Amino acid sequence: MPSDQTRASILDAAERLYAERGFGEVTLRDIVAAAGVNLAAVNYHFGSKDELIAELFVTRGVATNRARLTELKEAETAGNGRADVKAILRALVGPTLRGCLGPDNQQSTAAHFMIRASIESVPPIRRIKNREIDHLRKFAAAIRRALPDCDDADLYWGLHFALAMAHQTIRDTERLTKLSEGKCDLDNVEALIERIVDACAMMLTAANRTPARTETASSTIRRAEKLKN
Repeated sequence: MPSDQTRASILDAAERLYAERGFGEVTLRDIVAAAGVNLAAVNYHFGSKDELIAELFVTRGVATNRARLTELKEAETAGNGRADVKAILRALVGPTLRGCLGPDNQQSTAAHFMIRASIESVPPIRRIKNREIDHLRKFAAAIRRALPDCDDADLYWGLHFALAMAHQTIRDTERLTKLSEGKCDLDNVEALIERIVDACAMMLTAANRTPARTETASSTIRRAEKLKN
């Protein structure tokens, strides 16, 4: 079997097995048996099980990040360099949710693999996620242009909450369906995206007004202290 074909067979077999069973239940022996290769081939192409998992996650993650940045660029172009904050958040969470949810995507091996990656915390995937800082800073910069008066901490919390809401929705679709007795429609992915976008945009825009409220409260306390004296 040619080298490129061997590599592709290993990746396909590993993604399918991890998607079906999870990361903790699959051994390298399982993968080589499913791929029809020997252990030496896995070691030659990837070096270790962790490197194989990392390669799979990077391959899927690159496609998602590319889609995110394309949507962000389109939003900023439409806004003459200053995108609407909802468009920025939509670009951030939309590709991930579209890739993992919905009647069609949920049946794909790639979607099941990424859902497993979201649910199960394994070291190689954690390391990659921790290196995605530069990618996310592009979204932070876009939000800063959209909301120039937004406090930096509020901005990062907004980004964090948007990502967390998307990931939690992917992780716990079954629980939400049972809890809502089917009232929360997880098949309507675009409507789901809008719910997350609306909630996070509301938080970010409301945060702009927080300092004024805090200062008013502080002033009230100071006046009360003066009256006591």
